[in-house]
Amino acid sequence: MSVIEAKNLTFTYCPGTIYERKALDNITFKVERGDVVGIIGQNGSGKSTFIKHLNGILQPTDGKIKIFGKDILNKQYRNELWKKVGIVFQFPEQQLFEDTVFNEIAYGLKNLEVCKEVIPSKVKLALEKVGLEHESIVSLSPLCLSGGIRRRVAIASILAMEPEILILDECTAGLDLIGREKIIDIIKKIKEESSTTIIMVSHNISELIELCSHIAVLKDGKLISFGKTHDVLSEKTVQNMYFKMFPEYIQLTYKLSERYENVNIRSIDIAEIEIELHSLLKGFKYEKN
Repeated sequence: MSVIEAKNLTFTYCPGTIYERKALDNITFKVERGDVVGIIGQNGSGKSTFIKHLNGILQPTDGKIKIFGKDILNKQYRNELWKKVGIVFQFPEQQLFEDTVFNEIAYGLKNLEVCKEVIPSKVKLALEKVGLEHESIVSLSPLCLSGGIRRRVAIASILAMEPEILILDECTAGLDLIGREKIIDIIKKIKEESSTTIIMVSHNISELIELCSHIAVLKDGKLISFGKTHDVLSEKTVQNMYFKMFPEYIQLTYKLSERYENVNIRSIDIAEIEIELHSLLKGFKYEKN
């Protein structure tokens, strides 16, 4: 059974009015447990609309989407999805509202009716998962923390509830290099230590290459491509759309492939590409001799 299954998923805002706009158009794909799926697309492509279907904030205008095999159109099931699907929205640090870090992280646990005696240990574990020292931060107000630390607290508040699906909407947007690296390290750790399915919305293709097993490409509400990361990024359509956003080492590989037939454009790992380029240069040397 797939964790997420969308079939002909279509969503229209304000149907039947002058403001009608189709945001998702006939989208079909499946996500398996433990997959890390990156979603890319320009502004207005449908990324945010799609992820809001994953925990029932929005429901399809047409088509279906099933989470853990159950249709989200079932209202009773949809109302319980927040327990299994955690969303960290863009700039989540702006949505913190409790007076202390402890209470912020404990808020979701209380809604889950977790035993009061267990909550402190779960808060501590969640903070450890995002690389924050429990004793030094737990009694502080989130408002006194830096933006990067607040974002990690926001992520911890979702991780504390142990969601089976974790959705990250532009989770590194607006952060400096150190802040970005901290968030990426958190995601890597989640991948290594659990079977959590992760959905990442990002404009940073380098991040998706580093973290994602699969990529979905949206354009004007349509699913242009979906599959394993190296397969999607080697497609000409995707290259034409996002070539300038690719890491320079991949751009170089693609440019070389236009001139030399034996260049492997399906490789996205920098170490593999280094070997590939070394072999190519070695071949030039032999030809010259």
